[in-house]
Amino acid sequence: MVSAYESAALLPTGPGVYRFRDGRGRVLYVGRAANLRTRVRSYWRDVRDRPHLTRMVAQVDRVEAVRCRSRHEAAWLERNVLEHRMPPWNRTPGGQEVPVWLRMTATDVDVVHERRSGDPHYGPYLGGAQVRQAAAGLRRIYPLRYATERLTPAERELARVRGIAVEHREVLADQVRAVLERDADAVATICAALVDRRDQATARLAYEQAAAIQSEIEALAWISQAQQVTGDEADLDAYGWHDGVLVRFELRAGRVRDWRIRSCTAQAARRHLAGTPAHWREFADKNAELAAELARSWKGLATWKGLAT
Repeated sequence: MVSAYESAALLPTGPGVYRFRDGRGRVLYVGRAANLRTRVRSYWRDVRDRPHLTRMVAQVDRVEAVRCRSRHEAAWLERNVLEHRMPPWNRTPGGQEVPVWLRMTATDVDVVHERRSGDPHYGPYLGGAQVRQAAAGLRRIYPLRYATERLTPAERELARVRGIAVEHREVLADQVRAVLERDADAVATICAALVDRRDQATARLAYEQAAAIQSEIEALAWISQAQQVTGDEADLDAYGWHDGVLVRFELRAGRVRDWRIRSCTAQAARRHLAGTPAHWREFADKNAELAAELARSWKGLATWKGLAT
């Protein structure tokens, strides 16, 4: 048996969501991190910026965590879990970011707060400010709005300078769609183009412009990161199993809203694993492996408390 602080050393250094439980198995707090290990261990090292958590840390008996593939996925999972149930030491249900979509029209891509019929929508994404910056980056490299006949004289001149004509519309639209569909080559291409624009601005000492372009690069990385914990899927339960530990992810109304851990034999786990969709298996299995590793550092499987709560 080790302390919660010591078991946190087993956490991965990538993004994810963590959960603190007390000795009775009750959830105390849920949070997210870009680096799970560093963030969780910080609670025992320095909570000066979070003094209200000092009493909570003294009650932490064990740490649970979900390894996510991106910071964006971790942000969504934290939001979903906190909207479903607020632990006593959390203060903000759902987090700070606002859910938005990117709507693609014939001549532009813009940020909307709810899906509308007609035009294709991409998302949802978290963080309206970041998504607006991503849209600005798309417009900077693929100026779809200038590939139309309905331009003011000033816009017509800008289109001429940029070498954009009506016949370029479909090509530009395809490039925008590829980025929004998270095509790896398309994302790499636009980011490389933005890096080139940023470096040119820096060389001209146009530091404000360079900073704006850097923000667009980071925002495009945010919206193109892999995430599957929020989407359009039907309700389902996804299971992962490793070394006597079964993890169940609850997907309801398109959102993973909770995860539950319990001891389970390989034989008993088979029927759960058989019903798990193929595209969820890697995510669930990796997190079952993490759950098993953390569980071994607690009091042993026979003395777990509250694992299914």
